[in-house]
Amino acid sequence: MNKKTLFNDGWVFAKTHLEATPEIRDYQPVALPHDWLIYQTEALYEDSIGWYRRPYYYHATVPNVSLYFEGVYMDSVLYVNGQIAFEWKYGYSSFEADISPYLHVGENMIELKVTHQAPNSRWYSGAGIYRDVYLIERADDYITTHGVYVHTRKLKDDWVVELETTVKRPHQGQLIQTITKAGISVAEAIMPVTDAVVAQSLVVPTPHLWSPETPHLYELTTKLVIEGTLVDQQSERFGFKDVVMDPSVGLIVNGKQMKIQGVCEHHDLGALGARFNKEAMRYRLQLLKEMGVNGIRTAHNMPAKAVMELCDEMGFFVVSEAFDMWERQKTPYDYARFFKDWVNRDVKSWIERDRNHVSLLMWSIGNEIYDTHASERGQAVTKQLMALVAQYDPKENARPTIGSNFMPWKNAQACADLVKLAGYNYAEKYYRAHHLAHPDWVIYGSETASVVQSRGVYHFPYDKSILADDDEQCSALGNSATSWGATSPEFCITTERDTPFSLGQFIWTGFDYIGEPTPYHTKNAYFGQLDTATFKKDTYFIYQAGWTNYKDAPMIHLFPYWDFNPGQTIDVRVATNAPIFKLFLNGTLISHQTIDHVQGLNIVPTIPITFEPGELTAVAYDENETIIATDRMSSFGDAKVIDVSANKMTMEANNEDLVFVTIQMRDEVGEYVRNANNRVAVNVTGAGRLVGLDNGDSTDRDPYKGLSRRLFSGKLMALIQATDEFGPITVEVTSKGMRPEVLTLEACASGTVTKQSVYSRNLPMPLVLGNEDEVPIRKIDLVPRGGKVLNQDVPTVAVDYHVYPPEATYHAIEFSVVTDGGAKTTLAALDEEEGMVKVTARGDGNFRLRATSRNGSKKVRLISELDFTATDLGIAYKDPYQLISGSLYDDHIGEVSSGNERGFATGRDGETVIGFSNIDFGAMGSNQITLPIFTLNDEKYRLQIWDGKPATPDATLVCDGSYQKASIWNVYQPETYQLAKRLTGIHDIYFVTEDKMHVKGLQFIPYNRKDQINKAVEADAIYGDTFTMQEDRVAGIGNNVSLTFNDFDFGEAGVTHIGLTGHSPIDKNTIHIRFSDGATEEKQVIEFTETEGLTEKDFQLDPVYGKQVVTFIFLPGSSFDFHSFRFW
Repeated sequence: MNKKTLFNDGWVFAKTHLEATPEIRDYQPVALPHDWLIYQTEALYEDSIGWYRRPYYYHATVPNVSLYFEGVYMDSVLYVNGQIAFEWKYGYSSFEADISPYLHVGENMIELKVTHQAPNSRWYSGAGIYRDVYLIERADDYITTHGVYVHTRKLKDDWVVELETTVKRPHQGQLIQTITKAGISVAEAIMPVTDAVVAQSLVVPTPHLWSPETPHLYELTTKLVIEGTLVDQQSERFGFKDVVMDPSVGLIVNGKQMKIQGVCEHHDLGALGARFNKEAMRYRLQLLKEMGVNGIRTAHNMPAKAVMELCDEMGFFVVSEAFDMWERQKTPYDYARFFKDWVNRDVKSWIERDRNHVSLLMWSIGNEIYDTHASERGQAVTKQLMALVAQYDPKENARPTIGSNFMPWKNAQACADLVKLAGYNYAEKYYRAHHLAHPDWVIYGSETASVVQSRGVYHFPYDKSILADDDEQCSALGNSATSWGATSPEFCITTERDTPFSLGQFIWTGFDYIGEPTPYHTKNAYFGQLDTATFKKDTYFIYQAGWTNYKDAPMIHLFPYWDFNPGQTIDVRVATNAPIFKLFLNGTLISHQTIDHVQGLNIVPTIPITFEPGELTAVAYDENETIIATDRMSSFGDAKVIDVSANKMTMEANNEDLVFVTIQMRDEVGEYVRNANNRVAVNVTGAGRLVGLDNGDSTDRDPYKGLSRRLFSGKLMALIQATDEFGPITVEVTSKGMRPEVLTLEACASGTVTKQSVYSRNLPMPLVLGNEDEVPIRKIDLVPRGGKVLNQDVPTVAVDYHVYPPEATYHAIEFSVVTDGGAKTTLAALDEEEGMVKVTARGDGNFRLRATSRNGSKKVRLISELDFTATDLGIAYKDPYQLISGSLYDDHIGEVSSGNERGFATGRDGETVIGFSNIDFGAMGSNQITLPIFTLNDEKYRLQIWDGKPATPDATLVCDGSYQKASIWNVYQPETYQLAKRLTGIHDIYFVTEDKMHVKGLQFIPYNRKDQINKAVEADAIYGDTFTMQEDRVAGIGNNVSLTFNDFDFGEAGVTHIGLTGHSPIDKNTIHIRFSDGATEEKQVIEFTETEGLTEKDFQLDPVYGKQVVTFIFLPGSSFDFHSFRFW
């Protein structure tokens, strides 16, 4: 019989540079699937070529031999015996290569060349043969790969299963097709094979219907029989579901209205990289299921086949997405290079492989495709792709759609009008207007949220949007909103809840993924509700509270953890699906609240509490005030005991199974140390192997494939994979100063064992962060000796600081004064002493004492803060000559959100006005401003700068400018603007734009007289009796007159010339120029000869450097009209 055999074993691998010659390849055994980039966390996007080789012995028993690759990233060329046999460009679509013409009897050499050039995606792609490979050996009669097309339709109470089967058949035969449920036959049909496509229908009476709650599956077995002999067989799992997507009422499944509660998912699996593993994906999907998720959008590419199988089995709707770009590229080496020539083949592969899956809901033909916005060409490509989808799924098992962030504009709307199934990316505010304008559109949120958060890291206060901070982490409180995304998870939940015609939404994202580390330039994205290590963030529980029913699965979650500075104000949040909760601190009732999940907006209450050690307890009640769930957070001390647990204690000895082992720390009384960051070493022996270490920290570039890593926010995940051996697996975890902890797992017999002759496993690797023998600082304790309210009577308070644990390796602590948003401020000054810092308030307002540690790295890794309030001290003015953070704006009109690096971001719809008040320019002032700006494209952006608030009587437009530079993602580029006047003294500065831009902040260039034409009438002091002040000059200068000009800075380069403009009515004026730097004085003499009128004369000087006061001294007998002067 024809055979399809897993072909992952027996390969060797070599990596070379793009220009390397074949002779220098160093082949080593490799286990497939394989991602060669994940081993190098500091070079995850390296340009390189991967070479895979494997021998194949051909016996010539069958005429047709092909290789089926489920996924190779990307641009691959297949060689057989040195000849090019096949090529495939896209890294996400599956392909089958017929190698029969290139084989000879005996041993053959198969080689696959894979070229990785970056950037080719906006995220981490991985590189290599990262999904399974199959060998297909067939006679001349066979069922083609993915040749069985299944479509179901309802017929009263029964269902018809329509089948189309494509066969290659030089001989007559029969096609036997049987449908079973749990091994019991429910329908069967036999048809003669007379054509290349055999069509037949089977009736299944009253089948069990598939839904996310009840994912019933049936199996179709198709057998090709020739002259009584079974020659080929394929099996398909499918299901029955009745889905209506109605423009007015949304999604109806099996007669029941429901919402898609979906997540978008990239394809990497954390420490495994792009290398696919079904058990890892199963574990992830189970976590999402518990969160209340019922939909997956495979962003932005075709998923692994097993993802579809798992979604069928576990109950998830799937929006299967094909492309992130069409003909217009987003990165230099992306798929746009190949789209025109390869799109037909890729769509065929995509649709034919996955069209029978009952979980499939939509075919997404593109995500945020600029082609749909830029011109009408996008509509032509939309039609092309729709036609291709219809060609390979003519019975519409799923409908085509596009996920677009261009929906406000007409070209994208025209594309939406073609598909009629309109996916909106971050555009909920347009739903209702577009629903009225296009009543035939089916609307849903193809991408929502994009709130960023780091697990277990909290930036207070909650009511301040803090996108970026010194530790390169994002606040897990839910107050780190991006400029384009939602303001909070609650916004996503309630907005979708209150939009009845929408199908639902797919939040960005379920899990963090490698790449796209907005708002920083670190390693991982921060968007997920779970991190790359699969640990739950607090927002996981916010969505769980909104997406699950307390009557089925009651839950309550309390955050943050409870270990802060004495007296610090902590915003405590409670997420529960229950209607009532109570919050207690050390047994005292703090809050008793009712939550309206049906119509309310405050579905995750926030309660500010002054920190004191002890225990917080949250209790959930049903409507009868019966306790249905509890959660607690207790204070804790330093780590004393290693805690090791696993998601399961046994695994199948099949080379594939995985166990997820969680490593934590407990203090001396057994409480979890939730901010522990101890370094641990992991050693695995016996019938298993360590294949990954991950803590979910985007800033930690220690290798995934090493043996040692720090915990992050109290946790580290170790991935233990099976071999083909039975027996115990010992996981030993060690950490400096603690007793080793051992966990014993068991590898048991498996029904199916994947053959594998070489095992991938973690090995000793160099560390990037800290060192093997370190004890990092866990906490900086700030203890004030007095109150936190400062005023004229008590402007200063001493704050003691302590480092925990006391035996920490690193001791350097840096202090600063910041705003609630983390930007440096002049509201207070610091005086540091050993173990103590004095805080002196300088102006009214709220500020924070910040203590930071780099903890063995080059950047801040740990922040501790204590909040203060200052009153009755007056205004602390902003210094224009230091960068004023964009987050320090005092006034705005229109849409303003947090930008990267504490900047601000303006809105894209309408005018935005944003103002900064109380800027003290001093006496000299400035007439130039530098703005670091980041825009999303290369277009010209208009930008106005105002002195004063626009549309008020005293406001003056000082610059009507623009910004236009080649956009670099998440990178600010400075632009300097000349102002129409010099600003001195106190001013309010406003910016006006109608375009979306990020501005990091503003910094003025001090007015330096050295670079200006200095008017004589602007002298800081004039001494003497004989002179007359006129509008443009100091006229009639006579005996013993001097003019003094302060604040020149000639710098290290200095000046050697002066140009003096004046009128000398006499034959010669002798002028002394005195340069004084405060310590020394130097006089130089020039002689200005007779002129007819105002004339500039050039005089050479001895070099003058640095900061100087310049005085012009006119001797007795002078007669001179002084207009201006300049230096160079």
